[in-house]
Amino acid sequence: MSARHLHLEREAGLTLIELLVAMVIGLVVTLAVTSTVIFGESTKRSTTSVNDMNQSGSFAAYQLDRVIRSAGSGFTQSWDLGVYGCPLQAKRGTTSLLPRSAVFPAPFEKFLGNAAGVANLRMAPVLIGKGQSSDGKSDVLLVMSGNAAAGDVPRPILAKGASDNIMRLDNTVQIKKNDIVLVSQVGKDCLIEQVDSAFVDSASNELLTLNGTYYTAGTGTTLATLTGSGAAYLTPLGNATAQNVQFQLFGVGANATLFSYDLLRFDGNDAPQAMAEGVTAMYAIYGLDTNTDGILNEWKAPDATGFDIKTMMETPALSRQVVAVRVALVLRTSTYEKEAVSSTIPAMFVGTGAARNAVTLTSDDDKHYRWRVVEFTVPLRNVLLLPKS
Repeated sequence: MSARHLHLEREAGLTLIELLVAMVIGLVVTLAVTSTVIFGESTKRSTTSVNDMNQSGSFAAYQLDRVIRSAGSGFTQSWDLGVYGCPLQAKRGTTSLLPRSAVFPAPFEKFLGNAAGVANLRMAPVLIGKGQSSDGKSDVLLVMSGNAAAGDVPRPILAKGASDNIMRLDNTVQIKKNDIVLVSQVGKDCLIEQVDSAFVDSASNELLTLNGTYYTAGTGTTLATLTGSGAAYLTPLGNATAQNVQFQLFGVGANATLFSYDLLRFDGNDAPQAMAEGVTAMYAIYGLDTNTDGILNEWKAPDATGFDIKTMMETPALSRQVVAVRVALVLRTSTYEKEAVSSTIPAMFVGTGAARNAVTLTSDDDKHYRWRVVEFTVPLRNVLLLPKS
């Protein structure tokens, strides 16, 4: 074989050293690409988790703002006519809704349970149950509102009709069939009632017939007692068909979920409904107009002296002062980070005189999640529209 052929054969392949070098370079490139992909996926998961937390917080804040802003709609004009602070009686068919014979379903099973002596839920636009969620840490919000078509104006009940479920008013204009109404008298229980499905309103018709799913004759304070007293009032709240009477509880339950619960059970369901995920706690404070001049001038925590839920329910003049509510939602991402990324939960209600200090995270697991506080103030527009006096 010629020298030329030998030279060509030596140049035809790779040596072992060259193969090993190529493999090392390939492995380095593969590791670099893999690390980049892993880092990118980790960043993507963190970013997605933070975005989900932000969206959940925004949605929860929007929902709560919408409900709280309308608190008191339908009955604030009747606040001094026996409505604010009156023990509620309500039935749905044969089921007594209020007062309850058992605790509320989780996460509201501690609601009112920590307020000794409270037998009945009482009327107020907004009530805050301090630490009355399942875990005993978060607050529970109760919001009451309606959407009556009669201008939220209370009507005096002139006399009792031929039977206990009939009453005489000065007129029945704008009261519609299946309307939900409230019958009240100062110092008495107030009854949630329903207008008969065959009723037709008229300027000349003074007689109003009650019947239907939410009709109740009442116990203790009966409907006959109220209508025959000459001192009772009827306040339109909304309509059963439209389901626009909102008596709702809001609180944080299992799996960091914000729940709502319909006290009147319009859908027949006695179970709370999930609203938003990633909410680990909810806190709220009252904004007060202490001299009823239409201007908020003080904030009070629901555990301040005289502002516990029992006192708020039983003191109509105090509930009348509440013109705003400030809510803070504590949110946590769902992604467990490899490294510790958080050390504290930010302070809440700063500058209000009812501030909650920043919380240092002591659990190692908690430090591997990202935390955020969404805080917002909601004015009670229906209370702000009351006469300044």
